[in-house]
Amino acid sequence: MSPTDVDRMLAERYGRTGTVRRRTLWWVAVAVVAIVATGLLGWSTVTRSLASVDADTTGYNIDDEHLVTVRAQINFNGDGPIACAFEAQDTEHGIVGWRVVEYAASEERSRTVVEQVPTVAEATTGLIRSCWTP
Repeated sequence: MSPTDVDRMLAERYGRTGTVRRRTLWWVAVAVVAIVATGLLGWSTVTRSLASVDADTTGYNIDDEHLVTVRAQINFNGDGPIACAFEAQDTEHGIVGWRVVEYAASEERSRTVVEQVPTVAEATTGLIRSCWTP
């Protein structure tokens, strides 16, 4: 056996006989999959951000020991209905009142809402926890 035959046999045994064409096709396939995955990730990010809901508490009023009024500003870039969770907290930031409110679809992108949250104990603050699309 000549040294080239030994090299060829070892290359075949250990899988080092890939042709340039096979390696090129492999890298092209990897690149295509990476580009498609990046495009899908970008598209899902853009579509989710277009339908995002942003809510900020603008104020609250402690009406009595069993009721808190919360004022909030809601910004929504979508077309459908939204739901928001309001809560009241005590001095130790324990939740003493909770309410989920659904709002119908609207052409307005920004809304000011005022909601009353019933409580089981005296509250010291009221806030809007989060909003989402149901």
